[in-house]
Formats: sequence, C-alpha cells, structure tokens
Amino acid sequence: MTDPVATPMDRRRLFALGGVTIGGIVLAGCQPAKLTGGSSSGATATATPSTATTTTAAGVCVLTSETEEGPYWLDNSLVRKDVTEGKSGAALTLRLKVVDYKNSCGLLANAAVEIWQCDAWGYYSGYTSTNPGGTVPAEDGVGDEKTYLRGIQITDSTGAIEFKTIFPGWYSGRAVHIHCKVYTGGSVDSNTDTYEGGTAHHTGRFFFADDLVTQLEATAPYNQHTGTITTLANDSVYTGKGVQDGLLTVTGSVSKGFVGTITVGVDPSYTATSGNPTGAPGSSPSGAPA
Repeated sequence: MTDPVATPMDRRRLFALGGVTIGGIVLAGCQPAKLTGGSSSGATATATPSTATTTTAAGVCVLTSETEEGPYWLDNSLVRKDVTEGKSGAALTLRLKVVDYKNSCGLLANAAVEIWQCDAWGYYSGYTSTNPGGTVPAEDGVGDEKTYLRGIQITDSTGAIEFKTIFPGWYSGRAVHIHCKVYTGGSVDSNTDTYEGGTAHHTGRFFFADDLVTQLEATAPYNQHTGTITTLANDSVYTGKGVQDGLLTVTGSVSKGFVGTITVGVDPSYTATSGNPTGAPGSSPSGAPA
C-alpha cells in the first residue's frame, strides 16, 4: 500500500482568514511554520524557527475558535516530549509555535502547552473502559492507563514546542483531533514532573484533513476499529475555518512518520474557562461528545 501523504492547506484559504475578529475571543492561530522537508518519500520535515516577529507573520494572524475542555481532560499530565508510552500507531511529530496575539504575534517563550488525545482505537487514558463506538477491540493495556498520550512542554525562546506522539484514532460523533491547552505563569515541579499553577489562556483542538484520516484508517492498527468516522463537515466543533479552527498542516508518510505544524496565538490577559464556554465561537452544543 502506498503511504498516505497529507497536502498542506490551500494558501488561498489561509490568507482569506487573516485579520478576522470573532466575538471578541482573543485566541489566534497564525500561519503555520514553513516546512522545508517532508514528502511522499518520507523525508523528515523541519519547521523553520522564527527568531523575530515579522510584518508578514503578524499580517496573517487569525483568531482561533475557543472550544470546550471536554470530558477527557485529566489534571495529571507529565512534562515530557514523548507521550506515546509504547502505544502503536503512525508516528506523529507535533510542532507548534505559540505567539502573543495582542502583541503583533510576538514569540511567546515559557508558555506551557498541554496535549491529550485518544489512541489508535479511540481510547483515552483514564477512560479505558469507555467504548469509542463502532466495532473495536478492548483497550490494549499498553502504557500507563492514566497517563498515555498526555503531556506538557514549555516553549523555548522562539515560542516553539515539539511533541512525539501517534496519529490519533476516532470515536463516535467527533472528527479526528488532538486536544490542547496553553498556560502561562506556572512552574514545573521537578519532583513530580508536572506543571503547577499558571493560567490557561486557550483551550482548543488540532484537526486533520479528511483525506488523510480516510487513508490512514485503512492501515493497521487503525483498521481494527470499524464504523462511521465523522468528517470535518459534520463535526460539532470544527466550523470550516481551517487554521482558525486548528487544522494542522501535515506532511510525511506512515512508514517514515508524519509532521504536523501550526502556530497558535494567545492573549495572556484572557482566561480560558473549563467545560463548555458559553457563547464561544466553535464550541460544541451542550451534550455533544468532545
């Protein structure tokens, strides 16, 4: 089987999103870092770090939909780069850049970025008995049942962060995604390897193009979970706004691994709420799976 390759979002769609303000929500996703590598041959993709804010970068800053935390968040994520804990699936390197939206998208150092996601069959750590829908094997027992595929990293001086994870599976009612939160003001407890204190400025999702999901779900181990996969058009959170809604630019292959990139803008004066934020653009309807 030929390895699936995701195509970066159409540039016209990206630039069409520039400069939009929605309901005063002060969270933003800016133009993804340019990839200088990554192809159907499986070459490693490299995000080009920015050492200074440029007029061009500030000009394409867009507001990202603030969404609900959902039922699967746990207050136990470890500060670490590799969150896989032995879980099988297509390798995914998640490269993020965090910027201060209210300060012309200036690079935001020392921000904590947290991610959590399901495994290849749709199971979340901490919720391994929750059936993801469709026909699926029992959770495989690999990794710590409370911590796998969860982690936090602290941005460097260029606002950059990187996670090693796997391409997520699916569960009924939601398009394939990875959850995220962005915090500032906290500190790392070296005794527990956890992030303590701080204020959350963003709660959101990272999404994947439908064609890539379709191709990947036909490969092992994803193909052991069968059923109807929700597309982006039918997702309760994704509203069709591309980068603004957290759509990743993804390159790579199953055999060599994928690289997903996006730039996320935050307003350090904004405090994100837990649960389902009333009135926030892009939030799920009450009771919708998250």
